[in-house]
Amino acid sequence: MSRPVNVGFIGCGSVMNGPYMSLARELRERGRIRTVAACDVDPDRARATGERHDIPWVSTDPQQIIDSPDVDAVLVLTSMPEHGPLALAALEAGKHVLVEKPMSVTLDEAAKLVEAAKESAGHLVCAPSVILSPTYQDMWRHITRGDIGRVHLARARYGWAGPWWGQWFYRSGGGPLFDLGVYNVTSLTGWLGPVRRVAAMAGTATPERVVDDELIKVEVEDNFQILLDFGDATFASITTGFSMQAYRGPAIEVYGSKGTVQMMGDDWAPAGYELWQNDVGAWKIHGDRDPRWPWTDGLRHLVDCIDNDVAPSITPEHAYHALEVMIRAIDAGRDGQTRTIESIFTPPTFDTGDDRQDAHLVHAPER
Repeated sequence: MSRPVNVGFIGCGSVMNGPYMSLARELRERGRIRTVAACDVDPDRARATGERHDIPWVSTDPQQIIDSPDVDAVLVLTSMPEHGPLALAALEAGKHVLVEKPMSVTLDEAAKLVEAAKESAGHLVCAPSVILSPTYQDMWRHITRGDIGRVHLARARYGWAGPWWGQWFYRSGGGPLFDLGVYNVTSLTGWLGPVRRVAAMAGTATPERVVDDELIKVEVEDNFQILLDFGDATFASITTGFSMQAYRGPAIEVYGSKGTVQMMGDDWAPAGYELWQNDVGAWKIHGDRDPRWPWTDGLRHLVDCIDNDVAPSITPEHAYHALEVMIRAIDAGRDGQTRTIESIFTPPTFDTGDDRQDAHLVHAPER
């Protein structure tokens, strides 16, 4: 575009007011966006958000943001059950859209989003944006170039004790798999391709919780162990839940026939990676090339795509596949039956040339 992208926010909770506005202010200062509108169903919160972030127009009606000719791009940052309908309405209005994860909580609705993205004048970027991190892409290069041989196994993990706000987290359309495990599903499928089958164990570890100062019944599973089959004897596991008090160690480990590559930190907040190759016989520890990389980077990516008129690297088909994996995992956890995954997608690709990996080498022990 020949001018800054006009951004409107739908949902003014902690995700918008904290992480997304941090990046939005940076983009605004660089002249790449204008933050022109914000919406929240709570009028006091909408008004306070506008005043805090110097957003000139606030509303309690999402459709006003979607229909406004002054808004180029809509960010859907609401509770998860609202993601699909709002993103679909924005696409049908010809807007560019960033929707937080998951893209929807039902497959029928998600399929409509995929089709709408093909027809809309706007781009659709579906969180999470883990594939955009330099650490993720460096690991992709090692895997793609065969630096660890053929991948046999992988392990991913992300969880915590669970939110004490937002009762919707513990009701239908919520839960830790949609909120947390989606990062791991997206990361693993981005590296290894589409999942063919999924099996799972799932349960409710904490049946009652105090949320928003009220004791509530937990209506969804909050504890998961998931097994993914990528075909050709390549398997992965995911551990996620609102049931994990603390942990240390790599977020993701990928085991190949000639070595191992593992991500430190979490895939939404990577802290570099470690590489083992049999022919080297030592761990190589690589620092993060961009320690300031934010998990909200999908916003920057969307603006880049608008400015350059190119399709996003994060595709709706990938987000749909991740959603199908999660929904089938929930089903499998309930009846113990393995589920076949029907959807496919084209995994992301990046430059495989000389990426000067050793410039970020922290430590390479002697053999």
